[in-house]
Amino acid sequence: MQTYYYVLASQHFLLEEEPLEEVLRERTRNYHEQEKEIDFWLVKQPAFLEAPSMSEIKAKSPQPAAAIISTNPQFITWLKLRLEYVLTGEFQAPTEDIPDAIASLATVS
Repeated sequence: MQTYYYVLASQHFLLEEEPLEEVLRERTRNYHEQEKEIDFWLVKQPAFLEAPSMSEIKAKSPQPAAAIISTNPQFITWLKLRLEYVLTGEFQAPTEDIPDAIASLATVS
């Protein structure tokens, strides 16, 4: 089992109001230069919010939500400081309630 950390906000905030694409692109470039494996994912409508243990977080989260999920707690802390208006937390996966940490409920159109 792995611990995953997240920042959570509305899709509108993360994808339109913040220059998140630039941040993630720079982080990806940095990881490639260091030959480090990517340990973060941007997930629209994250499925982990459907777990019973996440009901309080889901209730606080604007919908539709988006999350950046990572195995690196320092990266999530850095994002929280940079973005300010986001929820943060952690969860364990895979579990019975959260079989896939980066699963999405979004449908592809």
